[in-house]
Amino acid sequence: MFCHTGLSLIALLAVSFASIATAQNTDANDITIPGHGVIIDHLPSDGGIYVGSPSIAILPDGDYVASHDLFGPNSGEFGGGTTPVFRSSDRGLTWQKIATVKGQYWSNLFVHDDELYLFGTSAALGDLVIRKSADGGVTWTEPKDESTGLLKRSDQQYGYHTSSMPMLIHNGRIWRAYEAIERGQTWATQFRAGMCSAPVDSDLLNADNWTHTNWLRNDKSWLAGKVGFNGWLEGNAVAAPDGQVLNIMRVDVGNGEREVAAHLHVVDEHNMEFNASRDIHPMPGAAKKFNIRFNAQTNTYWTVASIVNEENYQTDRRPAHIRNQVAIMQSPDLINWTVERVVIKDLSDVQHIGFQYLDWQFDGRDIIAACRTAFPDAIGPAHNYHDADFLTFHRFADVLP
Repeated sequence: MFCHTGLSLIALLAVSFASIATAQNTDANDITIPGHGVIIDHLPSDGGIYVGSPSIAILPDGDYVASHDLFGPNSGEFGGGTTPVFRSSDRGLTWQKIATVKGQYWSNLFVHDDELYLFGTSAALGDLVIRKSADGGVTWTEPKDESTGLLKRSDQQYGYHTSSMPMLIHNGRIWRAYEAIERGQTWATQFRAGMCSAPVDSDLLNADNWTHTNWLRNDKSWLAGKVGFNGWLEGNAVAAPDGQVLNIMRVDVGNGEREVAAHLHVVDEHNMEFNASRDIHPMPGAAKKFNIRFNAQTNTYWTVASIVNEENYQTDRRPAHIRNQVAIMQSPDLINWTVERVVIKDLSDVQHIGFQYLDWQFDGRDIIAACRTAFPDAIGPAHNYHDADFLTFHRFADVLP
């Protein structure tokens, strides 16, 4: 099990005690999650309902809120999403469930103008929706129509897709990437990359305040001579060093291929463009969902992602299927990435162990994260690396100088 040397012995003991205490509350006795993970929520590994879309935010009073959705054959995800919300008042050592939001899926928590929001879809391939909470996540608005948070309606041709992706404040607007899914297409070809934005001082629940770009298709021929460009999804809204807004997307590639990200250029709030010969760049972890955030103190970009390196590289597996090692990475330009620290690691069973889809925030010199964790529970191994049975909290101490 990987041990993070940045934590003091007292902090390690506190986190370990909190992990065990929380595990007992979730029928997951004596389970130690790598990376000093604190168990926020646990779903039995044999229940056919799994943990998806982990998200975390820091409230104005310093408390943390976290969420995830429910997916799997017994979740009812296509009929309407379910998103439990949790809160911690002791910096992540213990967590309490404070809400279950029905009709919410593939979502991220974020704080804007001291108010808490939840942005995602109403269901798998559902409407694009946003909600607001005035009491720290206990109660939420209902997106009943275009004036109360229903931003874009799904139809017979298109549904909407996203995950717990970051919001970007830039040039007086708040930006968010998402995807339109063309129904009837295969997983590899169905995603249409998009971006939406609204004035930062506008009512974010009013659909009229949001502007949407064109949607861009992907093309398997873009990685000529290789197994192919299988698809893109789960884009990040990021402001590049030159000030242009980018949509940096996860790219699925074939067995044994190295990971790359696609950089889509936002020309304005109505238009995006992409040039495959210019805009595909190597990036560790980019075959899985990743979140990019800018740190003004270091003037660099950061991400926390499930990486594939030489230690766990496998020529007979797609990089998207290797999720058992997490690293913190830094970049000055969004193109050249340096692995700063491996923070979660268990290479014992690539088929059943996964640490993935981390949403995270800077907290002083630390990074705090919520992780979708597939790990053995009291019943046995997780269904597989993808079908996670835990939502876990992690503190990576002293990351920033």
